[in-house]
Amino acid sequence: MRVKTSVASKRRKKRLLKQTKGFWGQRKNVYKRAKETLLRAMAFSYRDRRVKKRTNRALWIIRINAALREEGVTYSKFIHSLKAKNIDLDRKVLSELAMNNPDQFKKLITEVV
Repeated sequence: MRVKTSVASKRRKKRLLKQTKGFWGQRKNVYKRAKETLLRAMAFSYRDRRVKKRTNRALWIIRINAALREEGVTYSKFIHSLKAKNIDLDRKVLSELAMNNPDQFKKLITEVV
């Protein structure tokens, strides 16, 4: 007796095509093209979840450095001073402090440097 797989394969194809909704042209409705595109999209999303962490850190450093330069302090000396005084603030918190509470950030600079 042979096994009929039409129900399973239809469900599998339907699930994949649902994921490619919104893609352009054949990439959304032709199974073979959709599968190729989805595999590539998944690879990019996996990679970029890691890249996002790097770009955010770079952005935080740029913001901190910009706020420090206004006070005449370099980023590297500021970070070194923070570590020397055992102040454990990460770059995300420091950048938010520099953007949203510049007065508090200036106090921190004078305290550290």
